[in-house]
Amino acid sequence: AAPAADTVVLLHGLGRGPASMWPLARSLEREGYHVVNVRYPSQRADIATLAEGALGPVFGDARAPSSARIHIVTHSLGGILVRRYLKDHGAPASLGRVVMLAPPNSGSEIVDTLADWRVYAWINGPAGLDLGTAPHHAPAALGAPPTGVEIGVIAGEYSWNPFFSALIPGPDDGKVAVARTHLAGEADHLTLPYSHTWLMNRRETRRQVAAFLREGHFARSAAPGF
Repeated sequence: AAPAADTVVLLHGLGRGPASMWPLARSLEREGYHVVNVRYPSQRADIATLAEGALGPVFGDARAPSSARIHIVTHSLGGILVRRYLKDHGAPASLGRVVMLAPPNSGSEIVDTLADWRVYAWINGPAGLDLGTAPHHAPAALGAPPTGVEIGVIAGEYSWNPFFSALIPGPDDGKVAVARTHLAGEADHLTLPYSHTWLMNRRETRRQVAAFLREGHFARSAAPGF
């Protein structure tokens, strides 16, 4: 069970909302955590603005007990927001562990291919355009997170989209290559046979998130299933 005061902040992905994280939220509440399922306008602002808007209020809340730890679990773009916030502010004293689900930590070839399409920019906004693999895009430009932050990464390697997967070298989840989910300094990394869109809702994913928040590493006796 979770320490009584611990909070878990959930950050959804690009073009999604808190509803996409609801099964995970319920699962973590059953583990004893206080869960904050953040809504942010992922398609309407740049990454720096989104990071500050989503996480600034969380770590700036003077009402939070000083002994409480604030963990973060992200899906996709949410992981990049955490990296941006840590780059801008360093690691808050109250920060606990971080789990990133399907994060494009080195960008996505899908963005490289589609960014020049006007409809892509219209749908996904400034943040979506900044998720490519070039050195000037956010995933590469943000660099490594501060030393001492415990980050676990779960990648998916099942794709429903053969067109997108054809654009991505190696195993992928339909949007992000497994190899591009890795992050310098990560405490643990796990690959599960699920797609990008639904990775956070799978039972085994939820089990592994809870394991990392509790232990600082994933459970290696995993028996994935849909």
